[in-house]
Amino acid sequence: MTHTEEPSMPDTKLRGVIAAVATPVDEAGSPDTARATKLARFLLDNGCDGLNVLGTTGEHTSFSADERKQVMNAYRDAKLPLDRMMVGTGAAATTDAVTLTRHASELGFAGALVLPPFYYKGVPDDGLVAYIDTIVQATAGKPIPLYLYHYPQQSGLHWHVALVKRLLDTFGTRIVGLKDSSGDMNYAREAAAISKSFDVFPSTEAVLLEARAGAFAGCISATANLNPDLCQQAWSKGDQTALDAAVTIRKLFDGKALVSGVKTLLSHIHGDAALARVRPPLAVFPAADRAAVVAGYDQVRGKRVA
Repeated sequence: MTHTEEPSMPDTKLRGVIAAVATPVDEAGSPDTARATKLARFLLDNGCDGLNVLGTTGEHTSFSADERKQVMNAYRDAKLPLDRMMVGTGAAATTDAVTLTRHASELGFAGALVLPPFYYKGVPDDGLVAYIDTIVQATAGKPIPLYLYHYPQQSGLHWHVALVKRLLDTFGTRIVGLKDSSGDMNYAREAAAISKSFDVFPSTEAVLLEARAGAFAGCISATANLNPDLCQQAWSKGDQTALDAAVTIRKLFDGKALVSGVKTLLSHIHGDAALARVRPPLAVFPAADRAAVVAGYDQVRGKRVA
């Protein structure tokens, strides 16, 4: 089936402040879906335009395909607005990526965020194109917009610009955008310049004013779990003071473990120690780091309130 013969995709466009939402876990390390959906609703009600479910901050690669489907189902069952969410469906096994992307499509998520198959390093572009082709063909009956997830520091593989152009030429509008977690703003700008209809989301809220001016579609940030209101003030109003405060909160994690740190600060913000739990191989945020991050966060929020 060629692209032009496929059923049409949802026309929902994700934009603005998107939190890479954390996935709470229970004492056994399984997804805590009650806390997960409560956190998601809080973020959507307090400044997030959308959510990236089961990304790196959501510890997606630490969960099985069945557990990831369980989390997706919980979001659906809680009647959360799936049309405001992209969900991570990439996997080392192409079959898992297909299963998860199909499930996301069936549930009605606005997009699937696709990490490359990350175990084998140095694979040729042809192999990555074949991976995407398998996903595209498997979801042709109910197509879902695909976002490429560029995080070479973790995956060891690059959705480099020439490859992105090739994917767009091959699969057309099935490939709608990219999340860039590389931290390389030159790459992000080059990717965004490929096409006006290709939506690039850097992984830091520091770009929100630049995005507001049209350079990017918004941001997808781990620390938007912690500062969604400040991010939204920057995005919707161009509030530099709010952005400075949001970036100050983000910088509290410089040199520290980001995922466990975000979850630890979530536990402080929401008064729920269980939110600090992580799944192995991640480890609990060190106590000294927790004290520093909590103090820094409270100082920023105190200044904002004053």
